[in-house]
Amino acid sequence: MATPGSGFWSFGSEEGSRDPENPGTAKAWCQAAQKFTGGIGTKLCALLYGDGEKPVETGAKMDLGSAEKTPVCTCNNKPCSCQKADINYAFLHSTDLLPACNGEITTLSFLQDVMDILLQYVVKSFDRSTKVIDFHYPNELLQEYNWELADQPQTLEEILLNCRTTLKYAIKTGHPRYFNQLSTGLDMVGLAADWLTSTANTNMFTYEIAPVFVLLEYVTLRKMREMIGWPGGCGDGIFSPGGAISNMYAMLIARFKMFPEVKEKGMAAIPRLVALTSEHSHFSVKKGAAALGIGTDSIPYTPPYNKYFSSIFTRKIQNYLLFKIMYLVLQAAWGGGLLMSRKHKWKLNGVERANSVTWNPHKMMGVPLQCSALLVREEGLMQSCNQMHASYLFQQDKHYDLSYDTGDKALQCGRHVDVFKLWLMWRAKGTTGFEAQIDKCLELAEYLYNKIKNREGYEMVFDGKPQHTNVCFWYVPPSLRSMEDNEERMNRLIKVAPVIKARMMEYGTTMVSYQPLGDKVNFFRMVISNPAATHQDIDFLIEEIERLGQDL
Repeated sequence: MATPGSGFWSFGSEEGSRDPENPGTAKAWCQAAQKFTGGIGTKLCALLYGDGEKPVETGAKMDLGSAEKTPVCTCNNKPCSCQKADINYAFLHSTDLLPACNGEITTLSFLQDVMDILLQYVVKSFDRSTKVIDFHYPNELLQEYNWELADQPQTLEEILLNCRTTLKYAIKTGHPRYFNQLSTGLDMVGLAADWLTSTANTNMFTYEIAPVFVLLEYVTLRKMREMIGWPGGCGDGIFSPGGAISNMYAMLIARFKMFPEVKEKGMAAIPRLVALTSEHSHFSVKKGAAALGIGTDSIPYTPPYNKYFSSIFTRKIQNYLLFKIMYLVLQAAWGGGLLMSRKHKWKLNGVERANSVTWNPHKMMGVPLQCSALLVREEGLMQSCNQMHASYLFQQDKHYDLSYDTGDKALQCGRHVDVFKLWLMWRAKGTTGFEAQIDKCLELAEYLYNKIKNREGYEMVFDGKPQHTNVCFWYVPPSLRSMEDNEERMNRLIKVAPVIKARMMEYGTTMVSYQPLGDKVNFFRMVISNPAATHQDIDFLIEEIERLGQDL
């Protein structure tokens, strides 16, 4: 029977019951797929289990092989259900697709074939028997395929081949054993929303060209501000191209709040500014300072408090104006998702005191990239800071409420529709669904911590149980375990994580990041945000690290 929450139909109780080598379970899956998806399911089964058309193994520097053939009708009913003829993509180009005259059938057929490629990739992303990555070095991929752009168009057959080849070497970020980044997983509703957004292909700068999307951004940002704790969801906000840009927006607005004249007169007209930030803050704070003309030297890291360092630090910043103390910017791109959890939101107590908050739903909440929000407590401040009154876009005599023309408060003119993925997922899951997803990820992090904290060959980087899903540890191979903790040991330990990571990628079994930090040499930085991950995947990771690192 179907397994709820599995993200796929599963028959029987054994892991790997979708194994193509098992014809019984393959047949059962195909029957269910055909029942629920009709023709798409039939074609997907053929692609996955070899009962019909199969993916083409390609090398773009070789002959492209036989023509791709897809059924097409000859009637005038749209859509139709009649007997199909064949389309030979080897003789067709993009100019044969809509808006070409009589291009409807060819377009539908081509897009159906693209969809088949995408669906095959989606299904395999969740299959633990498949690789997370088919790793090749850059020079290998450059030599094996011709990626160059040409004057003459390729055929649609070659375009489909390009799609297959691209996904063949793509990282399966939805794979249950992909832990490499803060943004992992592949949500089916979010994916559907992304497809719809690309189909609509509009810009977020005015209500007249994005009416529903503008309203959804208004509703969603207000809900996020409510969850921060600002009364009635008051304030403003915007979706930006990522947390780094959201942080730069926050610094821009903070500077304008203190010195509105900077907008016209520039930095020469105001005192030299300083933004205090933690030594562990995101590098985008310094990038923002560089971009805004504040300068990276104006971003001193706040030291741990003691009398001696406090005195030195105070002398260092004298004659500077601490604009990010007077205006509190909270960078919660990764941690903001905890606000969805009744069990863990206490870790963000006091967030409502911030003047602005960066929150990236594309991280802990699993919304497809990109989806980053800047939330501002003071309504109208962002508009005043950024507006330029471009009259050819933001006419003041339109026939609707101009407050819904959001483009003038943005730095961008062209702005992608990022809200729909989050909004549709929120509708599909509810707040309780996000809560369950986030609680599960934190439980898995605690499970990992408990498994390795006293396990031979593992050393924790920080004392105590992690408060988020970041679990930082060293794997110490047998050859180093009896060594004294000295410089020689550190010089050898620094090489362990990079070698194991390289082996992970070459085998394609899993991926987890590593990094140094201050005087701490390279360690594994495990993060869990993938809803597909289970205890089994955590166990696999531990065993794989040991397998790949035993001989170091």
